[in-house]
Amino acid sequence: MEKILTNQWVRVVILLMVLSLAVAFSFSHARWREQIRNFTFDNYNIIKPRIASDGIVIIDIDEASLKEIGQMPWPRDVMASLVDRLKEMGASVIVFDIVFAEADRSSPSSVVTQFRGQTGFEDVVTRLESMPDHDVVFGEAIKRAGNVVTGFSFTHEMTGSTPRQAGIFRGRGIEKFVPNLEGASVNLRSINKFAAGNGSFFVSTDTDGIIRRVPMLVAYKKEGSNIVSTYPSLSLETIRVFEGERGGKVLLADPKYAELDPNRFGVEAVRIGKDSYNIPTNARGEFLVYFSKSNPEWYIPAHKVLGETLEPNKVKGKIVFIGTSAVGLKDIRSTPLDPFVPGVELHLNIVDQILQQKFLSRSIEAEGVEAVSIFVVGLFILLLAPFVGALTLAFVVIVSVAFMLHAGWYAFVAHGLLIDIAYPIFSVLTIFLLSTILTYLRTERERRQVRAAFGLYISPDFMKELTKDPDKLRLGGEIRDLTVMFSDIRRFTSISEGLAPEELIQLMNDFLTPMSDLVMQHRGTIDKYMGDAMMAFWNAPLDDEKHARNACLTALGMQAALAPINEQVREKAEVMGKEPVLLNAGIGINTGPCAVGNMGSKQRFAYSTLGDAVNLASRLEGQTKVYNVPIILGEKTKAQIDGMATLELDVIKVKGKSKPVRIFTLVGDEDYASRADFRNWSEKHQQMIDGYQEQDFDAVFKCASECRVLSDGKFNALYEIYQKRVSELLRSPPGKDWDGVYVATEK
Repeated sequence: MEKILTNQWVRVVILLMVLSLAVAFSFSHARWREQIRNFTFDNYNIIKPRIASDGIVIIDIDEASLKEIGQMPWPRDVMASLVDRLKEMGASVIVFDIVFAEADRSSPSSVVTQFRGQTGFEDVVTRLESMPDHDVVFGEAIKRAGNVVTGFSFTHEMTGSTPRQAGIFRGRGIEKFVPNLEGASVNLRSINKFAAGNGSFFVSTDTDGIIRRVPMLVAYKKEGSNIVSTYPSLSLETIRVFEGERGGKVLLADPKYAELDPNRFGVEAVRIGKDSYNIPTNARGEFLVYFSKSNPEWYIPAHKVLGETLEPNKVKGKIVFIGTSAVGLKDIRSTPLDPFVPGVELHLNIVDQILQQKFLSRSIEAEGVEAVSIFVVGLFILLLAPFVGALTLAFVVIVSVAFMLHAGWYAFVAHGLLIDIAYPIFSVLTIFLLSTILTYLRTERERRQVRAAFGLYISPDFMKELTKDPDKLRLGGEIRDLTVMFSDIRRFTSISEGLAPEELIQLMNDFLTPMSDLVMQHRGTIDKYMGDAMMAFWNAPLDDEKHARNACLTALGMQAALAPINEQVREKAEVMGKEPVLLNAGIGINTGPCAVGNMGSKQRFAYSTLGDAVNLASRLEGQTKVYNVPIILGEKTKAQIDGMATLELDVIKVKGKSKPVRIFTLVGDEDYASRADFRNWSEKHQQMIDGYQEQDFDAVFKCASECRVLSDGKFNALYEIYQKRVSELLRSPPGKDWDGVYVATEK
């Protein structure tokens, strides 16, 4: 498979296929494709919301008004008073975002039925029967105002009701493109017959429940009839009444194009008046809403109008919507700017947007621009990739993406043109990433071939560095601070004598594999294996600020890893009926300046290190046998791991060195060091070391005994060594020139 993918011609075919699919899906109406478009257009609106005018207000049936006047539905005579008051205050158009589909239950005609036939209520019945019906009172108020627009809602269920058609919008075959609904919830005839306009509330949400487009026209066929009538939206009817027009004209695309693709070619615009408004829509007659941020100043509580406490200039000359923000009345919608807004704001935004002539459009040309941009940039990437590096190609892609962002934003701000930049950018980045991955696979395959060819002569680890930087293919190195580790299996000679060659090899593999893994997990470099021993170092070739700590964590991990290894050895020995040969390792760690680099000859070399610090690390590993501790650290290593659990061992002159060094053993990490039992042990241990240096040998003997208890017997052998030493020194006291330095006689 890799060989196929790294073939140059296969790469070209794959990228061309991806490019073709990206261009094809640019025109798709699939759900995921619409979601990408919506993401782009929503963010346009969020970043730059429309600035609303002050020509529209909302008479709000809010919570305060419900508390003041009573719960909905309000009596229709109250609604009549509201209309009368708004007309008196000079409202240019009064629009109801409410359907009055049922008779008012508080009307005299409804109340009188409770008193008919009851003795003593004859006068009440007579008076109630003489009073006008509230719905009639409301209808008369609408007639007096002469500028009221009522609304109705369409449903997908047949209701037997037909909305009144006040404004006529003409266009042949409109019903083929706009939503066709089966039922309607309409106002009472006594209320609706005198309205200047009558519009539909119908809105459609996208799959995410957000309203972005609103049908300007809907089609409705009365039950039992073949006649299809077209009705305007509440917003469109508001504009018609505001302009004093009797109707409007629906502009349609060429029918032959509509037959090819009704999703793109259908309704183009709705015109009201000859020169007044040309309202663009998409092919389905939907208006693309450019939302403003919700403004509390739009809202006027209804009780202030009814209570005549509102100044007339708040309403005079303005379009007035009557709606509700009360959550309990359930007229809450979601828009790109706000997930919870009163539905009446939707109509306000549309009407205000039309009055401002700030239209949004999504044309077939915009889709073409998106497809062409994907094709041009994608093809450019495909042709350019074999001849330039990844950085150059990335720069080209970044410039292309930046240009797309600028072009899309400019089209929106300057012309209201909605160009989806997210999908072209996603497509271009996908093609770029795929091209880069295929190029990387090919390059990596070539590198592996080189590594395979040269891996027999130089270190595979260094080969990786060499493929990144060929300049490293030369002898030489540098001086830098390293932490060096030597580890060795205790009593390896006696262990190997009791094992067959294949058993010995298996045992070494079982030991060295987890130990090597621990070195690499802690950013170490394995220098070499020497039979049962291993050498590793930290802080080269890669920098490691915590090289001493990482080396110490590796050493602790190695000691912990011996337990499961020995458990496996024990299980194998039991199966074979042999005595288990358990492994113990001594580890020496030292930090200091070392020469590190490619060492050897021009014919053969390896990445390694040497220096006095390396030699001392090797000597410290040997001293683990003397002091009977698993890990010994040099003084410079100890200085760089402040906080870890360490104990001072001695001041020693190792073989081959004239200067004494202070050595330490590593007991645990920072968590172990914070334990109270370790702190008690460490304090008593240090008293023993200080007493030894100060020749207080009785105190040393006593402290060593106490340390055996405090350490739970972990370092009994060490404390026996000190007790044996001081016993000899007590029998034969040292001279005045004694400095407490132990001279090692073994490596």
